[in-house]
Amino acid sequence: LSATAPSVHFRFWGSRAALTVENRNLYWDNYVGAIVDGQQKKWLLKKKGQTEIVLVDEQEGGEHEILVFKRQDGCHEMIFCSLELSDGGRLLSPPVVPERKIEVYGDSVSAGEVSEAEDYLGKEDPVHNGEYSNSWYSYGWMIARRLNAQIHDIAQGGIALMDKTGWFFEPNAIGMESVWDKVHYVPELGKSTLWNFSQYTPDVVIVAFGQNDSHPYDYMKEDFYGKRAVLWRKRYGEFLKNLRAKYPQAQIICCTTLLCHDKAWDASIEQVCRQLADERISHYMFRRNGSGTPGHLRVKEAEEMAKELAVYIKKIMPDGWQ
Repeated sequence: LSATAPSVHFRFWGSRAALTVENRNLYWDNYVGAIVDGQQKKWLLKKKGQTEIVLVDEQEGGEHEILVFKRQDGCHEMIFCSLELSDGGRLLSPPVVPERKIEVYGDSVSAGEVSEAEDYLGKEDPVHNGEYSNSWYSYGWMIARRLNAQIHDIAQGGIALMDKTGWFFEPNAIGMESVWDKVHYVPELGKSTLWNFSQYTPDVVIVAFGQNDSHPYDYMKEDFYGKRAVLWRKRYGEFLKNLRAKYPQAQIICCTTLLCHDKAWDASIEQVCRQLADERISHYMFRRNGSGTPGHLRVKEAEEMAKELAVYIKKIMPDGWQ
């Protein structure tokens, strides 16, 4: 599991359940999360090798429902190796999977990075080593829960649209153009493999770039009509066309986030959307767009985005997703 927020959801009868996870660390400490009978938990993984995670350990058997998920982005990969139940334990019929499907392409905000540093609401980030990152509190997964939808969250901290910009994998920065169609995309963690798009066809696709793209130089702010700015708009339009080719019927929503950035990026997104003139591609601006916080979104700020965007999605879906 490479990207943000993949999960395994199951029910079982028994007194004990233990999951063995193999971790492949790139940076930071890495954690796995779970919702165990309605209670959220997390476990620190060994940087290399296998870690046993005891999900349930009780005196008597009973019914349990567990959702195990990846809390972080491509700072690590993990493999679910085995699930062991207590003697006499058995898997029960799985939870119902929602029919609605959402997909997100974005950066650290879309991954829920540093979301649990709630004492820093509206402030710069604290010093951290991965412990505050939690995809469960990403605005995308919050939207999915609000709208009873599945979620694919292709989000990576530090990533920009194009290669050689942004923070991810500097000094040879990798952009979303090189990541969006891959299962494994971190060179140090193994050979890149392609994603089979027939396995998941979203109804709604959220595209959230225009933050890390200003690193190392905010060319959009400095020269809106310069060569680099024009090139970015061209490539952004091509990225949307690639998504449209994969998902002919999906509603594609372009946006940035509450994290502070220059408004020229939003103006560029608006220009591209207008030029494409695709009735199923739209640009959404949040109430506090680009001005909500100088640091990563905390839980309340992600909830703010999720609430606004969920209302907008209901508005643009043909049946209102009622």
